[in-house]
Amino acid sequence: MADPSTYRPAPGAIPASPGVYKFRDAHGRVIYVGKAKSLRPRLSSYFQDLAGLHPRTATMVTTAASVEWTVVATEVEALQLEYSWIKEFDPRFNVKYRDDKSYPELAVTLNEEYPRVQVMRGAHKKGVRYFGPYGHAWAIRETVDLLLRVFPVRTCSNGVFKRARQVGRPCLLGYIGKCAAPCVGRVSAEEHRALAEDFCDFMAGRTGNYLRRLETEMQEAAADLEYEKAARLRDDIGALKRAMEKNAIVLADATDADLLAVAEDELEAAVQIFHVRGGRVRGQRGWVTDKVEDVDTAGLVEHALQQLYGGGSESVPREVLVPALPEPVEPVRDWLSGLRGAQVDLRIPQRGDKKDLMATVQRNAQQALALHKTKRASDLTTRSRALQEIADALELDSVPLRIECFDISHLQGEDVVASMVVFEDGLARKSEYRRFQIKGFEGQDDVRSMHEVISRRFRRYLQEREQTGEWAVPEEPEGAEADGPEADGRLGEDGRPKRFAYPPQLLVVDGGQPQVAAARRALDELGIDDVALCGLAKRLEEVWLPGEDDPVVLPRSSEGLYLLQRVRDEAHRFAITYQRGKRSKRLTAGELDSVPGLGETRRQALLKHFGSLKKLRAATVDELCAVPGIGRRTAETVAAALSSRTPAAPAVNTATGEIIEDGADEPAPAAPEPETAPIQETQ
Repeated sequence: MADPSTYRPAPGAIPASPGVYKFRDAHGRVIYVGKAKSLRPRLSSYFQDLAGLHPRTATMVTTAASVEWTVVATEVEALQLEYSWIKEFDPRFNVKYRDDKSYPELAVTLNEEYPRVQVMRGAHKKGVRYFGPYGHAWAIRETVDLLLRVFPVRTCSNGVFKRARQVGRPCLLGYIGKCAAPCVGRVSAEEHRALAEDFCDFMAGRTGNYLRRLETEMQEAAADLEYEKAARLRDDIGALKRAMEKNAIVLADATDADLLAVAEDELEAAVQIFHVRGGRVRGQRGWVTDKVEDVDTAGLVEHALQQLYGGGSESVPREVLVPALPEPVEPVRDWLSGLRGAQVDLRIPQRGDKKDLMATVQRNAQQALALHKTKRASDLTTRSRALQEIADALELDSVPLRIECFDISHLQGEDVVASMVVFEDGLARKSEYRRFQIKGFEGQDDVRSMHEVISRRFRRYLQEREQTGEWAVPEEPEGAEADGPEADGRLGEDGRPKRFAYPPQLLVVDGGQPQVAAARRALDELGIDDVALCGLAKRLEEVWLPGEDDPVVLPRSSEGLYLLQRVRDEAHRFAITYQRGKRSKRLTAGELDSVPGLGETRRQALLKHFGSLKKLRAATVDELCAVPGIGRRTAETVAAALSSRTPAAPAVNTATGEIIEDGADEPAPAAPEPETAPIQETQ
């Protein structure tokens, strides 16, 4: 009997998304398949105290040795995928589904003289066309009820059909137009079979022809003033469209396809493949691999295709959908066609159901990569090994239990900011993250920015140490004071400063020799010599040490390198998020935003009252006071602030050359359009 805690997913590793999950035993066999609207609470419920579980559930979780899941977009997809997996794996603990009667299907009995549309369960019969499966029988009946307006195929049982033929009178559906009434000879057997085949074609996804034909007939009827016929056709079109929405087929036309998606970072990549057969997801597989060579997404796709089909165990379908095409693509396409013995369509889905399903596969790849990273980062043994590898590579006296990483971000020298992220015991400590604005100078200089940020961070640390009389604090240079939340002087709940009170055992900067030298110079100026320092250069993942001409190169499979890379990437993410926020605020700021004492409500009141900044700028103090909520002191402040600024040049209509008088005086500039030319966003 296994202990469920040995394979319980880490907190936060399970996504709060719809999906399907599988429990496997120690031999890898699937013993239970389930679905959930939200995977996180459902899977968490299996790992509570065994005494609180149903005896069968407790037996299942103690028999299992692992759990895995697949994320889908909707609950309908989760239902269909759960059904497919139950049929494929026949799990021993899915007792209520073992008879294969939990998921009904829509069947058209083409093996009969007068085909019938009905709900069927159980094993498939020869000569019967099946569609589904559906989650509930009522879903099938709703779909059929909508389609019978256009395709009046019989739905009655054989007994009712024979009785109607004997009495010469159809049933109620024949009278209301939802059955062609072949029982009384209104249509021949050939005509009725044609209706049934059209019904099957529509359910298989070939819907465009029928909709276009009905729309043409509706327009012709309206042109001939046959409004009742046009209204009936309009209702038929609406019924078909509603039926299309209810018909939750993954891919139309019973498509056979493999969909492959890739999620990657600098060191690793996750590949996910969904096998679609007959329009439904029949299987899913994936793996995470180390990027041991410099390869892009197209190269990863090519390697994945080779691994998937090269062994000959996997049949090649008619369509293979990928996120990027290998370069060149023709050899790969010819190779796949040779394996299949027929033409293979290797392409990127651009629209429709296939693009939507590809997005689902992509989400699974991203989740697989995130889960892989979480497992590695959360495993205590792995984290301990990573910290020890870092200590050995950098020749530290002890493992760096607290690591701080700094990164600089700007856009062509504007809005220069920096970030500080903290990892303790190999895990992110987000409450210790800090942001900086570069104030000591203007322009683009990553090395000088790094020197300023390191100086400010450790000067604040020395201020904390000064309170105990252990350190003397160097004088704070003008313009280099800390800004934002790290400068407010608040204390933590325990009464101790929360910002820079603790020194790191290892200081990491994002960059190479110049950034490391700047950080070393800042530490030397402050007299700090007990903090280890290194830099991580992104291009080749080299570790640079102060004063060294050659970098330290860690193995690509090193857990220490993985941890350093994770710390560096988190610092970059935190910095660029802050920089983008500042840039967006600057680009959308108006002239009134910097007026002291003027909040958002009164700014809007002024702009609404005067209509434009031009009229507001020309208003007198008395006219400003007439605005509700604006006192004389505020009015004087607004008037003085606007009069001291040069008005913007008038806007010009570039098509006509006309000067737009109020164009430059709109209440607030709109958010800028995306740049058409590529602008490098520097980390």
